[in-house]
Amino acid sequence: MAVEWERIGQPAFDRIVEAVVHRVYDAASRVEAVNGRGGDDGIDIKVSHGSRIRVFQLKYYPDGFPTTSHKGRRGSIKASFTRAMRGAPQEWVLVVPCVLTPTEQAFVRSLADGLAVEVEVEVWDRATLDDLLAVHADLEASFTRDQLFEAAKVYGQERALLMGGVDDVSARVRALGGQADGLDDHWTIDSARQGDTVVHTLRGKHPRAHEVSPVMFTLTGIGPLAPEQSEAVRHSLGYGLDEKVVLPRGAVEKVTVTGPEFLGRELENAEVRWGPAKADQPAGVEADLVFLDGDQITASYPGTLKHLGLGSVGRSVRMELAGGRLQLLMPENPQAAASLTFSFSLEGLEPAAALRVLRLHQRMAAGGTFEVRTGAGAVGGGEIPPSAEAVYRDFAQLQLFLEDLEVVQRHSEQYFPVPDELTREERIMVRVARLLADGHCVVCPFLPEVRLTLNGRDTPTARALLGGEVQPLHLPCGAFPVQIAGRRLELGPVFVSHPEVAVAADSRGQTLAALTAGRGDGVEVGVRPVGGGRFRLVLQRSPSGSGMTPVPLGLPGFREPH
Repeated sequence: MAVEWERIGQPAFDRIVEAVVHRVYDAASRVEAVNGRGGDDGIDIKVSHGSRIRVFQLKYYPDGFPTTSHKGRRGSIKASFTRAMRGAPQEWVLVVPCVLTPTEQAFVRSLADGLAVEVEVEVWDRATLDDLLAVHADLEASFTRDQLFEAAKVYGQERALLMGGVDDVSARVRALGGQADGLDDHWTIDSARQGDTVVHTLRGKHPRAHEVSPVMFTLTGIGPLAPEQSEAVRHSLGYGLDEKVVLPRGAVEKVTVTGPEFLGRELENAEVRWGPAKADQPAGVEADLVFLDGDQITASYPGTLKHLGLGSVGRSVRMELAGGRLQLLMPENPQAAASLTFSFSLEGLEPAAALRVLRLHQRMAAGGTFEVRTGAGAVGGGEIPPSAEAVYRDFAQLQLFLEDLEVVQRHSEQYFPVPDELTREERIMVRVARLLADGHCVVCPFLPEVRLTLNGRDTPTARALLGGEVQPLHLPCGAFPVQIAGRRLELGPVFVSHPEVAVAADSRGQTLAALTAGRGDGVEVGVRPVGGGRFRLVLQRSPSGSGMTPVPLGLPGFREPH
């Protein structure tokens, strides 16, 4: 059913054209319907897209503006055009509910003649409007259909047998949805049945529905709320944070819905849920967390801007970084304190990435000026007060472990995430391995004895050692592996040494007798440092001159081996 343009009158005509313009121009454009038709600016509807301005002039002339009658109409059109040109638009569109004659078309086109600036002049006539309404059929339905009659027809069909099975169900659901689309120019509802419950979801027909026809929910008698509920409400409403809020039955006395007529109602004993509104900036925008000393950037960490919000109290920013998450709440009141939360997890990160997260945490603990920046500029920031010294102590051992593990992984060329748990012995061996990889000599606390296999040669040194004399030991050993979190990391060949070693008394005589009898080849003997010490290790390919003087392990709370 087409719109009967000659009968609808000026108010309905204006309303239809406004609805059509909102549909035609996407969310990237700004549509403004100017109150007071024929105002001083000669603008009824203004569409802005960046710096480009398009002006619509609405004239309800069902029978056109011929020269033989209605002689004042052409003057009115020209006057409106002249006023609109003061704003220097790039396009000017005359909208009329009739089909223009060639003479009328020529008149409109001539309006731009002699202008110092170039402007495109167009006409939306009845044919254009009918075509646009055909594309947006729900608009046409909302202006032309008798809703009660159509709804009654659909209801009558629902009472009939569904002889066509699922196909009939689908057809009737679509038909009912079509009727719902005609309830309002800007809003519709999507309905779903869940058991005996029918769920209605409000949906805007175009991106500016909330601006043109706002829907408001008023909650009366809120409380008492649990602390976590109060905090969620404060974050969501006060700062526009993208958190879901659930107020259970009993927490709200009454919910009042105002807006389009078909939505207006009051609800009691209702559970209220709301989620985040659409962000001003799309999720996934690249961002940097930068630290500043004046205008100088002292550190920068890359991440992703996940949310920008605005509420009644202030703004919110949420940024995700590798292994961390930053949340910033900034009140509009400059006297009120902002809130910064930074949480992090090393799960799934290799040591190098985990170190960067830890350094970021330490940077924040040190305090100072920071900003969250995108390609469009800063979206938030502030001043962080320095943390207590205890914060640094808490993370010193973790940083040392990550640095050790990163060096060992790089040395062995075996990369894996930071283990969730390590035994005390594994932690010590990571430290030993790191010092070896750095070219140092280390006392290995888990090496109290070395087992030697004799080759059968009877030498003075062998006899002296088996005879109980203290001797220095410096032996090459094959690959030296360490076990970390179930992984075997090869460090390479090492030298095992100690300045004073001896053979245990209970194995000297028997071993010496076997050597004297020529049966010493293949016999094993245990050698230990004198005084209960431990053997020293150094990688065979360590820089020359590193020597066999051990360096301390330097692990807090661990007694140095000797």
